[in-house]
This record gives sequence, structure tokens and C-alpha cells, in this order.
Amino acid sequence: MSEPTEHARFRARVDAELETFARQETEHLLAVDADLLPVAEQLTAAAAGGKRLRAAFCYWGWRAAGQPDSDALVRAAAAMELVHAAAVVHDDLIDESPTRHGAPTAHAALRSALTGGTRPQARSRALALLTGDLLMAWAGQMFLLCGLPSAYLARARGPWSVMARELVAGECLEVLRTGSRPDTARSIQVVRYKTAKYTVEHPLHIGGALAGAPGALMEAFTAYGIPLGEAFQLRDDLLGLFGDPGRTGKSNLDDVRGNRPTVLFAETWSAATAAERRELRAQLGRRDLDEAGLSEVRRITRRTGAPDRVEEMITRRTRAADAALARAGLPGEAATALSHMAALATDRRY
Repeated sequence: MSEPTEHARFRARVDAELETFARQETEHLLAVDADLLPVAEQLTAAAAGGKRLRAAFCYWGWRAAGQPDSDALVRAAAAMELVHAAAVVHDDLIDESPTRHGAPTAHAALRSALTGGTRPQARSRALALLTGDLLMAWAGQMFLLCGLPSAYLARARGPWSVMARELVAGECLEVLRTGSRPDTARSIQVVRYKTAKYTVEHPLHIGGALAGAPGALMEAFTAYGIPLGEAFQLRDDLLGLFGDPGRTGKSNLDDVRGNRPTVLFAETWSAATAAERRELRAQLGRRDLDEAGLSEVRRITRRTGAPDRVEEMITRRTRAADAALARAGLPGEAATALSHMAALATDRRY
């Protein structure tokens, strides 16, 4: 789906706020010592670019509660993108991904910056870990200094804490379940906590909390946000195996090499023959997986009909989100924007 003009304008506002914030903070960092330049560069790169979906959901959570447009709120919403940036740096580190969107990931780029000393791989991973930690700290700082009244910010403390806890819980569940027997229900739980909630539900709740939204509206945000967030990640699972790396920004080999507990692999396993399961055991988790191995995994996945079943899951969840939005009775502008956001999040093709 092409990006709606209104979202493009909003994205430009978020980009400008993040660019200003990152420039100010990296200047403070470099004032400590110029040797920190490689870290400053990765912080700047991590904060740049992206669809800004999380910021937009926060913004429309605020607007759905009847609040007007606000530059201070845009700054608060932009902090959601720093949470995402931190999660991406940590996720790439955990997955040992070498590239994202055609550029080296933080730990890969930082390794090239280490010109002397011992254990460059361990040191670059340590620097990337610290970069992700600082991005999360930046998110809290940008949020608190956005310019909204302190009473408004106090209302969002609870939702912010829940977001942080559940995001980390989801990441931990993925690590704990990597390599375990594939199971669709357990994989969907990982999807919900690792991605779905912090992509849609939590930003909506934070925007709503800032605005003083009533409980019924927050419940509507959940009814819309959880199925939409799950559909978003299920689409990512399909793109991870079958998508064009030039468009997705990630290698098709990553999920297979990492033997990640995706719903797509769980659905493949459930319908695979004994011979196909032996082949999957041989390929999933292979760090030296090549294109031939990838082709075999794709063949088995298609033969079992798993992609079609995941597409059905996406359709059901998108319809559930649309139905929840229709029931919510939101102001017209917010309802229209959130309808467009649902399509933007899920209508991404191979």
C-alpha cells in the first residue's frame, strides 16, 4: 500500500524531532571524549529512518481521546521510535544479523571501527549492547522532556512500564524457545509480546493515557491493537522467508539460520511428513546455511500450505482489528487514520 499523504507529513515531523534530539545528545556524548564517535554514529543511524508506525499509533491514541494536534505530543510519540531502535539493535545482536536495510547492523559496524586490541568481536558486541541500552534511556528522556504537563506524563507511567516489561518478556521467550519443538500457540505468544503489543497496543495506550482516555477507549485500543500487531508480525514472518531483501532490508537466511520460533515454521512442522521433518532438522539452525538449503526449506513450507494458513491468520486478525475500530466510535479523523494505519502495517507484499 502506498503511504497516505497525512502519514508522510507526520513521519517528516517525527524525523525532524528525532534528528534534533539525536544531534543534541550525540554532541553531549562526544564532549566526553572524541573516541566515542563510532558509538555516536550508530546512535544516529539507529534513530534515523523507518515508517514511524509506533509514533503514529501513539499520536492517534492521543487524538482519538479528543485532544488536538500538539508538537509536544509529537515529541512524546517520537520516543516510541527510540524504544523500537533499541529493540532492533538488541535483536540484531541476539540474532547475529550482519545487515539490516542494506547497511551493517550496529555490532557489525562497530567491529570495523575497532582497529586495535584483542577480542574485537566480543568488544563490538559489548558496544552494540551499550548502544541499545542508551537508546532505551534516550527514549525515556525524550518522553519526559517532550513539553507536556507533568500531570499528563504521570498518567503514562503505568503503560510505559508495561511496555518495557512485556517487550523484554517477549524477547526472552523467543530466546528460550529457539530450537524447541515448533508449536503455533507458543509462537503466537512470542509474536504478541515481542512485537505486536509494543508496535500497536502500547503506543495507543500511552497516547491515550497522556490524553486522559477513559477505560472503555483503552479497551478498544487493545481490541484493535493486539490483532493488528499480530498480523503485522505474521506478515514479517512471511517476508522474512519469501520477501525481497532489497525491500525488506534483511536476508532471507536469517530466520532459518536462527531457527526462530516463528508461526510460519510451526505451521510448516505441523503438516510436514517424517522425511520433511528430518530435512527441516538438518537445515533449521545451520549457521552455514546456503541458498540450496534455503530453497529446500521454502519448498517444504510451500508444500505444507503453511504460507496460505499464515495469510489466513493475517486476514482474520486484520478483520478483527477493523471490526474493533468500527465499534469504537472514534472521532472521524482518528478512525480514518487508524484504518489507514491498519492497511499500512499489514498490506506489505513479497
